[in-house]
Amino acid sequence: MREIKIGLLQQHNVASREDNMQRLREGVTRLAQKGAQLVVLQELHNSLYFCQTEDVRNFDLAETIPGPSTEFFGALAKQLGVVIVTSLFERRAPGLYHNTAVVMERDGTIAGKYRKMHIPDDPAYYEKFYFTPGDIGFQPIDTSVGRLGVLVCWDQWYPEAARMMALAGAELLIYPTAIGYESSDTPEEQQRQREAWTTVQRGHAVANGLPVVAVNRVGHESDPSGQTRGIQFWGSSFVAGPQGELLFRAGQEEEEALVSIDLDHSEQVRRWWPFLRDRRIDAYGDLLKRFRD
Repeated sequence: MREIKIGLLQQHNVASREDNMQRLREGVTRLAQKGAQLVVLQELHNSLYFCQTEDVRNFDLAETIPGPSTEFFGALAKQLGVVIVTSLFERRAPGLYHNTAVVMERDGTIAGKYRKMHIPDDPAYYEKFYFTPGDIGFQPIDTSVGRLGVLVCWDQWYPEAARMMALAGAELLIYPTAIGYESSDTPEEQQRQREAWTTVQRGHAVANGLPVVAVNRVGHESDPSGQTRGIQFWGSSFVAGPQGELLFRAGQEEEEALVSIDLDHSEQVRRWWPFLRDRRIDAYGDLLKRFRD
């Protein structure tokens, strides 16, 4: 049994970047003190979710990698001896920006990064205005706690992304996330959306025989433009085992949780359910087409 203790931090963010980062520091510290070896943060955790509007001033939030945030979280990882999955607004070059997850090793170094591949463009989620699609593919990140298949938010709806990470040897699928309700949706529709979000990722766990960790944010964030009534982030961060079993699901308010999983269990599950063995790779060529006529 190769047990790993994972800390989930789903934080309610405010306008002050300094306040958010200080509370992140405190939360990671508490989780590490409880035994966490790996801590996963939510998508774009340093700031409010700025993609509710298209505003060129928001590009000022971006930073280089390495940069101030990797220095901040690297020092924290080294101090506490934990691996931290961060989610940053990357300034790669003038006019070229990415939504990038960076994994900090417990010695404070950068273990690796992943640039978000699927970029949404919907009311209140205007990410195509800010982010260039990732160009480093689906490559797991090797760390002292395991081989992490890190993806980001909108990627979580695509079984192809999860499969590619699994085929590359990921031992765990991780999704930093920022998703919530529009207040005009009925309670029934809100519930359907949240359950669909959970279900599709549990399906990735089953189809690939891998645990899944998804970490959302909580709280209400206003729309600066006033065009909508903002986003109520639904939290509900969860961990699913390699058969899709829910090992833990948070509520919509509490911000911290610690969950243990057995990474070796995936090997047994894949022996019982050998989906990778039985794939018909000779028959999937049309998946490379946008649409099959």
